[in-house]
Amino acid sequence: MGPNPTDRGKNGTKTSLLVEGQGGPLGVEVAGANVHDCKLLANTLEAVVIERPDVSEEEPQHLCLDKGYDNPTGREAAEDHGYTPHIRKIGEERRPCDAAKGHKPRRWVVERTLAWLSKCRALLVRYDKHDDNYLGLIELACALLWFRKLHRLQAA
Repeated sequence: MGPNPTDRGKNGTKTSLLVEGQGGPLGVEVAGANVHDCKLLANTLEAVVIERPDVSEEEPQHLCLDKGYDNPTGREAAEDHGYTPHIRKIGEERRPCDAAKGHKPRRWVVERTLAWLSKCRALLVRYDKHDDNYLGLIELACALLWFRKLHRLQAA
């Protein structure tokens, strides 16, 4: 037999990552694999390491999230931190993106950044026993991504 499926006693680690439009990591949070994404959203938004510009009605800050955050908890966490949430409704049909209006798919940006981070051997397979050590390695890898990005910009 196995564990009770309603307990959701999954092994592993979940990494919640917030990135900017080009894929640069801004904040990261680590939790167990059995924690729902919405419960990590507020902590991930608080983990942003740079100072955010002031939010105004003329220049709102948008936050694009997937269907997993389509509930009151996800919307409330985004609005509490001053973001305008853009969350696709559960059950909503997929629509083609109109690049002429500036609508482009954004989910791949986060997936690409997670792929960049998984190139670090210590992050691909979690060897660390303590969450703080593992989070420190992820933050170090994020800093390395920013360093490489800035180095490329200065070389060009």
